[in-house]
Amino acid sequence: MTKYDEAVKLQVVQEYLDGRGGLRHVSQKHGIGYSVLRRWVGAFRQHGEAGLRKKHETYSAEFKMSVLQHMWRHELSYQHTCAVFDLREANSVSRWERQYHEGGLEALKPRPRGRPPKMSQPKQHTQPTTPGDERPREDLLKEIEYLRAEVAYLKKGRAAPGQGADSAKEKAQAVSVLREHHPLGALLSIAGLARSTFYYQMAARKAGDHHAELKARISQIFARHKGRYGYRRVTAALRKDGSLVNHKTVQRLMSVLRLKSLVRPKKYRSYRGELGRVAPNLLKRQFEASKPNEKWVTDVTEFNVGGKKLYLSPVLDLYNGEIIAWESSERPDFALIQGMLDKAFRRLSRGQTPMLHSDQGWAYQMRAYRERLAKRGLVQSMSRKGNCLDNAAMESFFGTLKSECFRLARFDYVEQLRSAIANYIHYYNHERIKLKLKGLSPVQYRTQPLAA
Repeated sequence: MTKYDEAVKLQVVQEYLDGRGGLRHVSQKHGIGYSVLRRWVGAFRQHGEAGLRKKHETYSAEFKMSVLQHMWRHELSYQHTCAVFDLREANSVSRWERQYHEGGLEALKPRPRGRPPKMSQPKQHTQPTTPGDERPREDLLKEIEYLRAEVAYLKKGRAAPGQGADSAKEKAQAVSVLREHHPLGALLSIAGLARSTFYYQMAARKAGDHHAELKARISQIFARHKGRYGYRRVTAALRKDGSLVNHKTVQRLMSVLRLKSLVRPKKYRSYRGELGRVAPNLLKRQFEASKPNEKWVTDVTEFNVGGKKLYLSPVLDLYNGEIIAWESSERPDFALIQGMLDKAFRRLSRGQTPMLHSDQGWAYQMRAYRERLAKRGLVQSMSRKGNCLDNAAMESFFGTLKSECFRLARFDYVEQLRSAIANYIHYYNHERIKLKLKGLSPVQYRTQPLAA
């Protein structure tokens, strides 16, 4: 340990007291430990320059006991107690307190210095004396008070000192209840709780949960959307309502509330090989569109309800991710695709000829399908063989649909599922927000004023 003379100590302390920097700044500037400088400042304030002089002194057991009693009576910290009694060793008071609780006043007596003699005299076997017979009445009362506090702490349901796994919050609550009848210092020692930790827990308890209102709003949004929103969409919904909150805070609070969106399953694949003509991949994963009805994507997915199948064929507009048309059927025949096309064509105005992208499913290779597109002026595009990423936008919708609708409820009949899909697609288009659409739903994004 580095030793400093009185002049250096006085110079550093005076620099701090003159306001030329805080404790941490001054300690780093001179290469002195933060706690060391704080002890010097406390000693100087209590005793002036005398508190900075070197001091080598052996303290009696009576002096140590008076220091502990003063600390307990006035509920002082170890640091403050050292400053009051001009004790130069930082951990001396804490060590004395531990020794007293372990062995009473006898343990506070100074040990003889130097090595013991090589040939020690044999010990005389005398009748042991009871420690309580020699201790003063004040020490006995102090020990009784400590034991009563320990019994009261154990009756509160806390574990024995040194054996418990209670949190600091639980310990602080127990100490707070018992401090009306027992000394705080003794209770903190029994609980193994630092004084600063105790007061921090008390302040936090008075402040309450400052995220309570935000937690309630997060739960409401999560419940309103039936568990379909993760923390990103919940954050967007909160910001849309005027709450400026960080997404990491929402993620942490949702973890505390145990709110988690569902995991997406894999999609059904209907590829049967090359049965007709395959169109080129004109979309080339360019999933952005500058206006409505410029680029469409489609596919077919399968649902299993009680051993019966339901097939869904939707059309998604890449401009805003809106489902502009869809058809469902219990059979994956061409009538399913025709019904989807009839509804999609009704969404087009004069002169609108979007590109319609699909995979290489058998229905999209049929001559009748290609002729219907050509007659309406639509450009056909297909994914490459065995490459689902070329139609990732449609894949993403199917994953969302099954996670947020199909797997959230139990369906006994196909008609129940058909009705649920209709309700979900309306919700998906009109209510469910998209982060890439600036926190708006697909319909809200499409119908927003041009100035926005």
